[in-house]
Amino acid sequence: MSELQNTTKSLLKDIVFIIVSCFIMAFGMVIFTIPNNIAPGGLSGLATALSYLIEELAGIHIGVGYITFAFQIPIILIAAKLFGVKTIAKTLFTAVMYSGSIELVGLIPNLYTHTDNQLLAAVMGGAMIGIGVGMLFMRDIATGGTDMVSLILKSRFPQLPAGTLMTCVDACIVLIAVIIFRNIEVALYSGISIFVMGKVIDAVMQGADHAKVFMIVTGEADTMLSKLENELSRGVTEIPAKGGYSRQEKRMLLTVARRNDIAKIMRLIKSVDPQSFVITYNAAEVLGRGFKKI
Repeated sequence: MSELQNTTKSLLKDIVFIIVSCFIMAFGMVIFTIPNNIAPGGLSGLATALSYLIEELAGIHIGVGYITFAFQIPIILIAAKLFGVKTIAKTLFTAVMYSGSIELVGLIPNLYTHTDNQLLAAVMGGAMIGIGVGMLFMRDIATGGTDMVSLILKSRFPQLPAGTLMTCVDACIVLIAVIIFRNIEVALYSGISIFVMGKVIDAVMQGADHAKVFMIVTGEADTMLSKLENELSRGVTEIPAKGGYSRQEKRMLLTVARRNDIAKIMRLIKSVDPQSFVITYNAAEVLGRGFKKI
């Protein structure tokens, strides 16, 4: 019963993530990128360019959401062999929700007031789409487009950031959009949008686990170690060290802290040993007890 409840809870959580993420991306598309002829990569970016081309050549308006879904169908069928029935069901639901949400948001009257500031549109559009895609990636869900390709690549190359992979894949979409719109500025603003989107995706996926590593060389190692463990509940690793100039045996403490604990640790270090030698650097992801499960 407990396993069934956990499965049901996880499924409901996936559904909520899908719905919220798709509407966030749809608002980013409808409010910022589509009205400014910006192709922010992905199938929706390609659909934006093709929708413009069809209307220009045939005078027929086909919604970006419909074209996006038409592209997603063959990709979903191909992914069936790679991710299994369960993942395909979620991907299919996501594809329908994403395409449908673009069309639904587009029906809201007076939603978008035109602006000539394409730079702002590129940044905000990329940020909103990045938030949505990042949320889906956190649940191992794809929209059925180039993000699916990025997830496939990430499974083969886990050391590469998902946002970076997606940026490389989407570069081809920008080239197609430039040809269709016949405007080099499309590439420039689309590139900005894709860059922002990639950074936001990585920030969403890694932000919760982003931490700072402290390497502390101190003559008050025992006191500092005790206070870090007891007062701040931080795990500490002690590493033997030797001064390169003095040749004296020293002790170095290594600990990892989240953003909200950084100031506390700095105050503690200063109060225990103001003469400490401290090195800090960012850790994009931390796995293990107290952080994300391995």
